[in-house]
Amino acid sequence: MANHAGKDIDVAVFGSTGFTGRLVAEYLAKTYPAGSGVTWAMAGRNAEKLASVRDEIGAPADTILLVADSADKASLEAVAARSKVILTTVGPYQVYGNELVEVCAETGTDYVDLCGEPAWMWQVIDRHAEKAAETGARIVLSCGFDSVPFDMGVFFLQEEAKKRFGSPCVQIDGRVLKMKGTFSGGTAESFKASMRAAMADPSLINVMKNPFALAQGFEGPRQPSMSKPREDDVLEGMWVAPFVMAPINTKNVHRSNMLMGHPYGEEFMYSEMMVTGPGEKGQAIAEKLAATGGGLTGENTPKPGEGPSREERETGFYEVLFVGKTAAGETIRATVKGDKDPGYGSTSKMIAESALCLVKDRTDTPGGMWTTAPAMGAPLIDRLTAKAGLSFEAA
Repeated sequence: MANHAGKDIDVAVFGSTGFTGRLVAEYLAKTYPAGSGVTWAMAGRNAEKLASVRDEIGAPADTILLVADSADKASLEAVAARSKVILTTVGPYQVYGNELVEVCAETGTDYVDLCGEPAWMWQVIDRHAEKAAETGARIVLSCGFDSVPFDMGVFFLQEEAKKRFGSPCVQIDGRVLKMKGTFSGGTAESFKASMRAAMADPSLINVMKNPFALAQGFEGPRQPSMSKPREDDVLEGMWVAPFVMAPINTKNVHRSNMLMGHPYGEEFMYSEMMVTGPGEKGQAIAEKLAATGGGLTGENTPKPGEGPSREERETGFYEVLFVGKTAAGETIRATVKGDKDPGYGSTSKMIAESALCLVKDRTDTPGGMWTTAPAMGAPLIDRLTAKAGLSFEAA
């Protein structure tokens, strides 16, 4: 149960002067002005820079500014003392996130992030789940493009399957049909930090390879292969390539299933691939994507704090298809679409609405280390469709 007594701020955006944090603050300023019933604050290391960004994004002059440093526990505790939920964009989380998760778990403060770092997630779940459950802190990881459209897309399709067929799907295949936009510099840096951590501690490689690594001891059946380009057995005539977010999204989907008591079944199968098109052209694109690591490696990846122009963010989009099959062989499809580029425009809206869903709609979710589907469920889908430019449609 949420522990919000005596707190005057609904959402504190930690990292408001960074590229993504600034977009989150701008979204909140425009979407939840004075009188909307939402109180939010900007938090970061430098008071002058916070004030400058506040003015640049057109936020009200009386927006609460909180000075805090990811390495200064006392400053984080001061933010937690006033905030119902701390929304953090300060990554890589394995470098800058440890103290904040600890403070939130200890003080019963809700927390949302954009994490796509499975080895770190495995570590903090192990370290803080018990304390968070005890204090009532709802710590929800991966509230951006990884893994909201995927975790919530699977949840949505399963709910539709239960309505339509009376039983869930035993297999769901996620297929990224369209995507225009770049990954964030923070995502690229998180990927590199994860690789460095695995080289320093080879035991983490098994965590990163195992689709059930975040399911806290549960091991399900061998999952479909997603490591090589191939002709698809789900969408006939199409080529598919490994999708760079699949290693984190699959772990979160299986964790959600575990946290909810396996409503998808203990034999549930899930795959996630990028569709590159038919024929030789589709094959060539799939092979190129596989060879370049999906765009997260190489010289031209964005740096933390860098990102696309407003026009590039506004003209971005994505569409993900989910194809489900029940034990009786019935099939069902659903699509999740986003109206902005995935790494910045859509992500900044998704994490803002995730934070608000926790403090406004799902105060009944108990303390613990969560994924989005079990922590927020249908109320998050309602928020994302009403406010954040996402659509969830079953066919």
